[in-house]
Amino acid sequence: MRLIPLSTEEQVSRWAARHIAERINHFQPTAERPFVLGLPTGSTPLKTYRELIALYQAGQVSFKHVVTFNMDEYVGLPQEHPESYHSFMYNNFFNHIDIQPQNINILNGNTDDHDEECRRYEAKIKSYGKIHLFMGGVGKDGHIAFNEPASSLNSRTRIKTLTPDTLIANSRFLITTSTKCHITL
Repeated sequence: MRLIPLSTEEQVSRWAARHIAERINHFQPTAERPFVLGLPTGSTPLKTYRELIALYQAGQVSFKHVVTFNMDEYVGLPQEHPESYHSFMYNNFFNHIDIQPQNINILNGNTDDHDEECRRYEAKIKSYGKIHLFMGGVGKDGHIAFNEPASSLNSRTRIKTLTPDTLIANSRFLITTSTKCHITL
């Protein structure tokens, strides 16, 4: 593991965006051989998304042949709901870059069969071989996606109940208090 100590959130966001762009560009993705990128939501990645948008607008990276997989989604919020992670990703990233809609993958928290949705999502990831780069966000308690600190390292995509700490932390974003479950990688 390589540690890159930086002083400010802005420096971290800029470094992360440049690193992602460099990895995409070095890979030289095509329609037949896309770059597969895992993405988080929440406050952690917002500035990195802004930096990636700026790099795209400057012509330094294209997302045309990038396939994305998001880490999680709330259960029971319609995709169009302003607090859903679908809305978050489109408002903060996808609407501002040249990604093709068919290359965007976000878990469906409104399915009637969550177990099947988890299997479908994992199979789709597997169909691309692997995720080439995963940008992670880390919550205050150390959670990654909605994998709380006690989650098994061997866990699969699944439905989980939000912990009280995560509900409190997300209350700054989430007005809908009835949303207590999520689907997560």
